This record gives sequence, structure tokens and C-alpha cells, in this order.
Amino acid sequence: MNLSGLGIFHTVIGIAALIGGITGFIKYGKINLAQRSGKVYFYATAITSLTALGISKNGGFNTGHVFSLFIIALISVAYFLFSRKQEVTKARYFENFLLSFSFFLSLVPTINETFTRVPIGHPLAKDIKDPVIGQTLLIIFLLFIMGSVFQFMKQKKENLEISR
Repeated sequence: MNLSGLGIFHTVIGIAALIGGITGFIKYGKINLAQRSGKVYFYATAITSLTALGISKNGGFNTGHVFSLFIIALISVAYFLFSRKQEVTKARYFENFLLSFSFFLSLVPTINETFTRVPIGHPLAKDIKDPVIGQTLLIIFLLFIMGSVFQFMKQKKENLEISR
């Protein structure tokens, strides 16, 4: 696998972020920054994105670094909305979407790297252009769209209950 120390740390923290996000989706239907799973997702994603800036398989600044910077921006805006705009019910729609979108974007390099490395010696994909990666990302994208619609409807219901 040839992972550096930073690469191993990045991977372990990234797995924690995924577990936090998935736990939030299962328990709350969203990444909820008020809950432990949401906090784990937020901080682990921030650390994973920052450490990704120090990793480069191909040398130099690349698409993965752009993803990392964009994910940092998404979770930062979501955190701002969570912490400063609690009284604004419309902010919850954006907060939910930004966190879910950051989760989806995190899965793009995760799937690429995992499928081209695992199982060791006989990876699932030869390179990032392998159809299995594209098909998997399409399924993940469709799940993201369906999840976003679900979150929107759930948040609309919560906002109606708050306004009563």
C-alpha cells in the first residue's frame, strides 16, 4: 500500500469522519453538529481535509487538494450556520445540504483510493477511470440526491413544528 505516516494518520481520521457521518445519518437523518456523531464528523473531516493537503501521490497541487479545500469551506459555512444562525430555520436547510455535500465529496477520493488499493495485490480497480469506480460514484451520487430530498422534507416538517 505504501502509505506514509501522514497517509496512515489521514486514513484513520478519515475513517472516523465516515463513521461519524454515517452514524448521524442513521440516528438523526442528517449530520447533526449538536450531537457527538456530528462533532466527530466535523472535526475529523477538518483534520482529514487539512492532512490531505500534505499528501500527493502524483506530486504537486492536484484535484484532491481542491476537493479538500472545498470540503473545508463547506463544513466551515455549515458550522457558522449551526453556531450563529440557530434562530433562522431556513439556515438549517443550507447547513444540512452543506454537510451532506461535504460527505459526498469526501467519498469521491475515498472510493478512488480504496478501489485502486484494496484488496492488496489485486485491487478492485486498475485506475480512477475503471468503470467500477464510476458506477459506484453514480450510486453514491443518487443516494446523496435522495438523502438531500429526505433531509429537505424532514427539515420542512421540523421548521413547521417550530413556527407553531
